[in-house]
Amino acid sequence: MTSSPAPARRPELVLFDVFETCLQLEGLAERFAAIGRPASDVDLFFARLIHQGMAMTLAGGAPPFRAVAADMLRRTSGVDLTDAQVGHVLDGFATLPAQPDLLPALRLLADAGVPAHAFTHGSAAAAESALTAAGARDLLAGVHSCEVLGSFKPPARVYEWACAQVGSDPAATALVAVHSWDVHGAMSAGLLGGLALRLEGRVPDTVLPPHVTAQQLDGVVAGLLDLPA
Repeated sequence: MTSSPAPARRPELVLFDVFETCLQLEGLAERFAAIGRPASDVDLFFARLIHQGMAMTLAGGAPPFRAVAADMLRRTSGVDLTDAQVGHVLDGFATLPAQPDLLPALRLLADAGVPAHAFTHGSAAAAESALTAAGARDLLAGVHSCEVLGSFKPPARVYEWACAQVGSDPAATALVAVHSWDVHGAMSAGLLGGLALRLEGRVPDTVLPPHVTAQQLDGVVAGLLDLPA
């Protein structure tokens, strides 16, 4: 685990990205199989979904996450998919299993008296359902989505909005994710950044160095809690 040299203090509140950070996208694989598609479609579908949502955000406003997801699912797995097939796959976002390091990370924060919130650009209701089924919801003070802004991450305004929703100062708020672009976006908005490396493997040269890095979420949280009070 390493910490950046930039001055930082222990966060008073932590925001967690949801998909891939807290929840396993691999949970969609069996739903792709049910419509006759290989598990390898999952990663391409999600990459296209995020790309399209970000592009539409840059263009002035993004449709709801599920609408973008439906378009990108048909692009990836077949334009002739029926509405029922599309719905079957997309309903899976509400049933995704938790990442193994999620509950240990949330328990560390709970023991330290630091509130944690989930922050996504997907459906807040779907995220809440999955986090509840995974046993994580009781360890979260709230679940929030910038979908209500017509935006995907990572514009600065979405992190500023999230801080306003939870009543925290950005400088006293950390964003934890496995996506370096998400952490970079949060840090650009004045938040602390914690990057778990289990997805990307390293910190890209083109992003702001996170305040804390570790392989797993609980390691990131431990690093954040070790920052000066």
